[in-house]
Amino acid sequence: MLPSLPTLTVLVPLLSLAGLFYSASVDETFPQGCTSTTSLCFYSLLLPVTVPVYVFFHLWTWMGIKLFRHN
Repeated sequence: MLPSLPTLTVLVPLLSLAGLFYSASVDETFPQGCTSTTSLCFYSLLLPVTVPVYVFFHLWTWMGIKLFRHN
């Protein structure tokens, strides 16, 4: 069963932050090592950026459909 949206809203940033702290503590080349897609650090930085962008464009598309329908 899929968790609810408020639960995911809290869990995704917390898991990303935990992954970022783990990467910072384990990886010797932390800031430069985040460029490889095979590292955990890359995804812990990518996820908090991707989710708000996805929500923004989803709402942008929804507003476009609403405005197009009513004009």
